[in-house]
Amino acid sequence: MRLLIVEDEEGLASALKVGLAREGYAVDLAASAAEARDKLGLAEYDAALLDINLPDGDGFDLARGIRGGRVACLSGKDLRIVMLTARSSLTDRVLGLDVGADDYLVKPFALAELAARLRAVLRRESSGATSVLTVGPVRLDSSRHLAHRGDRELKLTLKEFAVLRYLLSRPGHLVSSEELLEHVWDENADPFTQTVRVTVGTLRRKLSVAGETQLLETLIGRGYRLRAEEPAGAVS
Repeated sequence: MRLLIVEDEEGLASALKVGLAREGYAVDLAASAAEARDKLGLAEYDAALLDINLPDGDGFDLARGIRGGRVACLSGKDLRIVMLTARSSLTDRVLGLDVGADDYLVKPFALAELAARLRAVLRRESSGATSVLTVGPVRLDSSRHLAHRGDRELKLTLKEFAVLRYLLSRPGHLVSSEELLEHVWDENADPFTQTVRVTVGTLRRKLSVAGETQLLETLIGRGYRLRAEEPAGAVS
């Protein structure tokens, strides 16, 4: 999942980027409302974390513009929005939710709470009711950073974990390399490298050891698909 953090306090923005990257997210930063609008129009984000007090405006106006369609946003009007701010009054919290935020978190906050709230707002796009995604014999717990195929734990890198999480949220759907690059890698990723192909290749090998059915398919020139069900009679 790819996030945009709109925060002008450089130290906090950098700390959030490092912490959320460790949670498996691809993270881009914007230090102003203008920079945020530019990036929202260039990349498809799964969620935006907005500070209210920005040097050239505020997060309320930005959220209002996204929801009203006045801010060009590749993710559309339904982009998940979490307000991150020191403004803790009831009036501000109500306003934040009224202008379209999905959640409102007051500074200072614990990274663990932010991560949990992000999981909650991102789940609203899928049918999952918990932090656990299950497709066939594959199970991924994003809150505990654990992935299994049957009883076997999968030892995944952060990027492999993120790719698997994205594929599990779209079982049976064909996902292109471009879509994975857009949602799992940040703005610093080189679109001309083989990083997606290499990461999917190592993930495929870890998903299916000797004697196990191949669950992650490659359709050459089109993309990748995670089987929603294991074939009948397959060994797992």
